[in-house]
Amino acid sequence: MKIVLDAMGGDHAPVVTVEGAVETVNEVDDIEVVLVGAEDLIWRELEDKRYPSQRITVVHASQTVSMDDEVSFALRRKKDSSIHKGIELVRDGKADAFVSAGHSGVVMATALLRLGKVPGVSRPAIAATLPTLKGKFILIDAGANVDSEPENLFQFALMGNAYAKAIYGINEPRIALL
Repeated sequence: MKIVLDAMGGDHAPVVTVEGAVETVNEVDDIEVVLVGAEDLIWRELEDKRYPSQRITVVHASQTVSMDDEVSFALRRKKDSSIHKGIELVRDGKADAFVSAGHSGVVMATALLRLGKVPGVSRPAIAATLPTLKGKFILIDAGANVDSEPENLFQFALMGNAYAKAIYGINEPRIALL
């Protein structure tokens, strides 16, 4: 599996994101990571680390989306951002997934515009896996939608069901409304 990582997303990027990518390829055999962002900063973080070099690649993005950027501004004016370029790699079939700890509104909007929606789903939702005393649960719509309709909640349940089956191998996930 090839995962694109927004190397510039998050509070301590690219230090933490690059470290996470290196840990991942050192611990998981069938993962490749594409780090997208300011290549000079990424290479500086990679230079003293030990990792299988054929499983980490770097793609340069000249712009970074800050948490203060308006979504519309980032969509119009930051087309060479790590978020935009990373999602386009997935759209173009050059990667299987995109991960970012950056601006979730920009990630959601860019993904909607570049990747589209699943047929039958009117609005996307953010999923978060949270720990419990008995394991974990998947929280769908973790804060991105402020005015969901009953139809949206039903669609979120369907997406959560599919996610639990595909990612965690749960044959009959229990669905609940919090």
